[in-house]
Amino acid sequence: MNTITDWKLHGSYFEACNCETACPCIWLQPPSEGNCKLLVAWHIDSGYLNGESLDDLNVALACFSPGHMKDGNWQAALYVDERASDGQFNAVTEIYSGRHGGHPAVLMSFVTEIWGIRKVKIDYCARGNQRELSIPGIAEMAVESIQGIQDGEATIENPPLCVVASHPAVVARSSNYAYHDFNKSWKFSNRNSYFSQFTYQP
Repeated sequence: MNTITDWKLHGSYFEACNCETACPCIWLQPPSEGNCKLLVAWHIDSGYLNGESLDDLNVALACFSPGHMKDGNWQAALYVDERASDGQFNAVTEIYSGRHGGHPAVLMSFVTEIWGIRKVKIDYCARGNQRELSIPGIAEMAVESIQGIQDGEATIENPPLCVVASHPAVVARSSNYAYHDFNKSWKFSNRNSYFSQFTYQP
């Protein structure tokens, strides 16, 4: 049962998957290749749980959906910044496992198997229209936004299924996306990506 407490996270996020751009899963349509291999990264600019500061921490989630994402049965692994103290690690794990409600609880309601939780080095870089993630020995991800027909980046707002509901998503494309852990391994390029700011709270 979820325990709703005093917490809030704000920062930036990005994701990549094996679907063609733009990923149809957010419209409750089948994934391009019949399954979805997703990697999500967050940088927490400011955050807290019951007074425990979570500022400047990075978090990542690897996820595999064997079929239609809306049908659940997701499998996932959580990665928490090695710079986190024990208290911060526990707070991040509790929030992202859905124990404290909010949008993380919505996402975790689709997950039926947890591969594991690791405390690792996570390098997160947001620069202009590009985003990069590195978890040495585990994951690499680099993406760049797609320009719209008018000035500015192409965006999507308020889809029925998404990692971030608080902000419009910029549509992007990966130049590199690789994951190797928990006996899972995949590598893609020129596939779907989204990025935006995010706010999570109860």
